[in-house]
Amino acid sequence: MQHSADGRSDGTATVQFPRPGFLASVFRDLGTEEGREPGAAAGRPVESPSGGGPSGESPSGDGPPGDGPSGAAATADGTAGPDPVGPAPGGADPDAAVAAHARAAALTHHRTLTVQAEHDRLADLLRRAALPVSAMDFESQLRHYQPRPYPADGPGADAEEQPEPRWEDFAPAEPPAADPQSGPSRRLLDSGYQRELAQARLTHQRALREWRTRRAEAGSPAADESRRAHEAAEEARARAVREYNESLEECRRAYRLAEPAAVESLLERALAAAETATQDLPAPCRAVFRPLTRAAVLDLDLPPLDLVPSLTGYRLAPDGDVLPVPRPPADRATDYLRLVARLALRALQAADAVDTDEILAGVVLNGWLRDPASAEPLCLVSVDADRDALARTRLLPPGTPYEERDDEGVYADAEQDEALVRLRRLGAAVTPDPYDRVGVQPAARAGATVPAASDLSANEFAQLVRDLLTRGGIAQWSVRLRGPAGLVATGEGAPGTALPGRWVVWASRDTAPVGVEQIETLAEAVGEEAAERGLRLTTGRFTEEVLDLTAEEGHRHIHLIDGAGVRELAHTHLGLPLATGG
Repeated sequence: MQHSADGRSDGTATVQFPRPGFLASVFRDLGTEEGREPGAAAGRPVESPSGGGPSGESPSGDGPPGDGPSGAAATADGTAGPDPVGPAPGGADPDAAVAAHARAAALTHHRTLTVQAEHDRLADLLRRAALPVSAMDFESQLRHYQPRPYPADGPGADAEEQPEPRWEDFAPAEPPAADPQSGPSRRLLDSGYQRELAQARLTHQRALREWRTRRAEAGSPAADESRRAHEAAEEARARAVREYNESLEECRRAYRLAEPAAVESLLERALAAAETATQDLPAPCRAVFRPLTRAAVLDLDLPPLDLVPSLTGYRLAPDGDVLPVPRPPADRATDYLRLVARLALRALQAADAVDTDEILAGVVLNGWLRDPASAEPLCLVSVDADRDALARTRLLPPGTPYEERDDEGVYADAEQDEALVRLRRLGAAVTPDPYDRVGVQPAARAGATVPAASDLSANEFAQLVRDLLTRGGIAQWSVRLRGPAGLVATGEGAPGTALPGRWVVWASRDTAPVGVEQIETLAEAVGEEAAERGLRLTTGRFTEEVLDLTAEEGHRHIHLIDGAGVRELAHTHLGLPLATGG
């Protein structure tokens, strides 16, 4: 309020103005010319509520132009009055626009933090999925029995052998007298000694009461029954541990005999134990063992594709909309494959670590994406590794499972990721784009109980041929070429066996009949290797021209085994059936 010289109010009001920069910032946001009121921009002076003149001048003329309030006047009692300027152009309130912008910015920040939390969870899963697994062999599964003593047993439990507690054993030592001539009455005045004496009496009374209770209950029927129940429970515990260890030993004997149920049980225990580090990421893995090739086929269920964040964050558009910032599809696919590679390596390591008796000749792992919207699962990764490859390969990256780089954070390029590099060194087939649903051909399938040659992986087929010919007498087996369809190898047969001399073996699994050209090629290879004989083995059949050619004098050193012969050899030498089929 303005006051006259006599101290009375003259009826005018003085308004406290905000900072000069506030109006400029509001007008910039609203697109209005800086330093001018909305009414002035239209060429109209803005009247004050009291009619004292244009806005920016106080009614008394004290205030300089430009220092008026930002659209607010004061009433006679000093309170803020209605906005003299009215709403901003377009009907927008500057304060409401600023508040809406602040809310949108806060929402953008909150959503970005949510996306960042998803990235952090993925990085944590990558770290935990690369942790080494413990070997779940038979020795680690043995249980040990540790007897528990009867609760009433212990020091002083037998009341008949323990003497009655004496006060002399509990009485505290008397404090030394300051004056040797002073009598016992001086010690009775020592407060510390009196507290120790009272505590000792309570302890003696408690010990005496417990001694009398044990003595009274020593020969009671209830005590005898309680002891017998405890001994029976301990005997049951010991028997349970003994029976479990005996069953485990029986499983071990069956495992060493390569019985499928025992091998599959041990493998699935090891695979389940490997998942403990990522229990929040279910990735079950099932195992099927084929005694014919001594190979295990693992079916790994891969995590859903939406586990990997699809956004980098959110940004605030100039018009106030909150817009998502998508990640490049290649980066998202790389992150998913990095996680898949770690899960696959972990399963391979668990299977390799548990096979301490070296029953497995190889492991085939297929990673399946099971989408509820699709009827058939999609294979995204397939590994066909023999025992030698598993032994030569360090399955998990040493130290830090991922490298943090300034330009890529916790994410790395697929060609530089250690887990993917190690997986590809095992000859793995990996999908180039999981989000485009690009699948790979499984190395082998474990559906049929009795597999056919076409159901076997490349390593399994090579192992089968080697076992058959080794049992037949060919030693010093050396594989020269190997592919999905077959192999070329050399071997030495000891004199006196069914297959003496040096051999060149060409084995394949094909449905098309073998023609004369392949026999001529094998004959040339026999000459180049300085071998004595050649063996052409196929799971299919030979043409009539081939049979006539090998009957001639110049090709009698070439021997033939067709699909029926392969099945007969498997039954004769391995004692296991091989189903018909290419």
